[in-house]
Amino acid sequence: MPEYKDLSELPEIAASKNEPPFILILDGIEDPHNFGAILRTAEAAGVHGVVIRKRRQVQVTETVMKVSTGAAKLVPIARVPNIAEAIRYLKTQEIVVIGVEIDGEKVYNQADYRRGIAFVVGSEGSGLSRLVKERCDERVCIPMKGKINSLNASVAAGIVLFEVLKQRSLSTTLETISR
Repeated sequence: MPEYKDLSELPEIAASKNEPPFILILDGIEDPHNFGAILRTAEAAGVHGVVIRKRRQVQVTETVMKVSTGAAKLVPIARVPNIAEAIRYLKTQEIVVIGVEIDGEKVYNQADYRRGIAFVVGSEGSGLSRLVKERCDERVCIPMKGKINSLNASVAAGIVLFEVLKQRSLSTTLETISR
């Protein structure tokens, strides 16, 4: 099983790579398959760390390890007693906290992710908790055309995480070209 990090270490990991922080917060994910898939995607997208609750959320189990195909050992994971308080701390580190919600104010690809950001993805059944939703600086949505009005948590996480990678890669490419 992985060694959990302290929340304060996640922005330091980003600083050591000379990158703006890129953090994923999970608010009550209960399915170990979802958690494992999220960790695998987070590792592939270059997330500096994942924040989970110590209770009322799936922890890193053998199933999570297997589904993540090793990402659970590679992605730093911080366990916190309270997600809302973790958000408060991240804001003191100049990290913008963005909730992914069906009723978000803007479409996920209309926000600027080249700054320090932390996405919050809610539980499979109830989404973001009320207090967590209130603490977010922004809330984004993923537009959908079908009759089903929600995505699997791991799919939603993948969509927004790779938008960050896209924007930051494009930004880096443009900076290199302009030199």
